[in-house]
Amino acid sequence: MSFAVSKSEKYLESAIYARSIRQDLISGNIANADTPYYRPRDINFEDALVKEINKEFSHHTPKLELAKTDPKMLDPMGDDPLKPTIFFRDGHLARNDGNSVDLDVEMTELSKNNVMYNATMEALKKDVAIFRAVLTASKNI
Repeated sequence: MSFAVSKSEKYLESAIYARSIRQDLISGNIANADTPYYRPRDINFEDALVKEINKEFSHHTPKLELAKTDPKMLDPMGDDPLKPTIFFRDGHLARNDGNSVDLDVEMTELSKNNVMYNATMEALKKDVAIFRAVLTASKNI
């Protein structure tokens, strides 16, 4: 049986997962800086994450779920709203070989992603620590 520590835990875990994917993509961009016709890739997950967080924490009526008339029915399939979207980061001039990787941009994005990853990990640790403190305090009553 699994349970979430708080309502924000699934969003923190999704952000950590997306940050790790972004780390791999940026590292791949840096590794392919000399590959002809390579276009740098990146992901966009922040907009989807903010939209889902706003839905979760806003005080409006919940979404109407599909009723299942038979327990053998499959759950409805839909897009995962927290799934990151991979795109090509074009906006920099391509060199003569068609490669548009800018190492300064990639290193900056790598550093920003690393800071955000660490901040998200710390937020998740604090979330768990608060839950643990509540359990410890209630055990002593």
